[in-house]
Amino acid sequence: MAYDLIVIGSGPGGYSAAVRAGQYGLKTAIIEKDPKLGGTCLHVGCIPTKSLLHTADVWEHFLHSSEEGIHCENPKIEYAKVLDRKNKIVAKHAKGVEFLMKKNKVDWIKGYAKLKPRGANGMAQVEIKADGGMQTLESKNVIVATGSEARMLPGLKADQRTILTNIEILDLPAIPKTMIIIGAGAVGVEFASIFNRFGTKVTVLEMLPRIVPVEDEDVSKELERYFKKTGIRCETGAKAENITKTDQGVRMCVALPNGKREDMEAETLLVAVGRKPNTQNIGLEGSKVVLDREFIKVDEFQRTGEPGVYAIGDVVAGTPQLAHVATMEGMVAVAHMAGKPAKPINRNRIPGCTYTEPGIGSVGLTEAQARAQGHAVKIGKFPFAANSKASILGSHEGFVKVVADEKFGEILGVHIIGPEAYELIAEAVTAMEAEATVETMMSTIHAHPTLYEAMGEAFNNVYGLTINA
Repeated sequence: MAYDLIVIGSGPGGYSAAVRAGQYGLKTAIIEKDPKLGGTCLHVGCIPTKSLLHTADVWEHFLHSSEEGIHCENPKIEYAKVLDRKNKIVAKHAKGVEFLMKKNKVDWIKGYAKLKPRGANGMAQVEIKADGGMQTLESKNVIVATGSEARMLPGLKADQRTILTNIEILDLPAIPKTMIIIGAGAVGVEFASIFNRFGTKVTVLEMLPRIVPVEDEDVSKELERYFKKTGIRCETGAKAENITKTDQGVRMCVALPNGKREDMEAETLLVAVGRKPNTQNIGLEGSKVVLDREFIKVDEFQRTGEPGVYAIGDVVAGTPQLAHVATMEGMVAVAHMAGKPAKPINRNRIPGCTYTEPGIGSVGLTEAQARAQGHAVKIGKFPFAANSKASILGSHEGFVKVVADEKFGEILGVHIIGPEAYELIAEAVTAMEAEATVETMMSTIHAHPTLYEAMGEAFNNVYGLTINA
């Protein structure tokens, strides 16, 4: 049986590409090695972690409810129910993805897929290994959407209780008393925020000079300040060495930037040092696909060096490993192969969201990046402490920061840390996609009282015209 498109991998990028291909009338199959559709994001990534974060938010409200005149005597967490709720959300949406495949006439084929040399008829060949044996399918086009997996430190191996990645930590049977997290990117700080609020004593170790190092420097400073204020120990410029398991958990020696060394112990260790692309053993070796440090190089339409083979998502070189990036890359690839209008990804229009407390949302250039690129920069900043809705919510931390071009008022970047930052960033992304200027946003009416008024005030502040601060 010949297809117009075979998608390898059913994460957000893969299943979205399959849906769009079905909408365009392409005969499509999606191949998934795991028992359920949805990939890392749905099963052990974005969705389950956000469920735990929501529970942490609710728990924090109960702990401090007396401030709002609500008295909760001896609140407690039933962690088994927390996990059950998380699992039900995941299961529901996995069923939803399965329904989308049926609705859009996409064949779901279970098994491990591997590209084979192109057939004499010019069609791509995909070999599928499953419990029932082997089969080979033909297709005009293939999308590689095989995603990524957590990197592990040399000499360590994840288990179910002590040494953890993003997978194992989601199913811990109980809340640990102590936790060391190596890596202060999005995964590390999100779990730090979750378990700190659940009562775990958390230490975060980061080799680079600041936590959330891809964010604007002011955002990094604000998150570290808040983490320390709420009891999370943060050590930057730190390197963990001689990590060993003990009867009580894990022990290590940590080299600190002041030249000192400190022995640390904890019940659990989360390794959050990045993710590696799943490009091994999928048949790329004999093809014209070009790899860069295991990532696949693509052009603006997601095409690899192998004709008819596209790549999207975490396996792609040069774009951040984010679910929404994978999805949009899938839209670009399918539109291109279907002969529809295709608008390539704009790297400076990709929102980044980190679901800590306070939350982080960002898009475009940081202040340092803008200056390094030679822009004459003007900065607008507005604190949530001066926002009335933030006061109502009891969440005063953080700010909105606008990085603008001085001459033309072009919006170069927006960086938010504060309540619902990951929702608020949407306005900035839309403004930049529409090529709105600072002046446009200053004259945009923002409803009152809302959190997103802080955005309008930050744009006003670019020219020193803030009203409420």
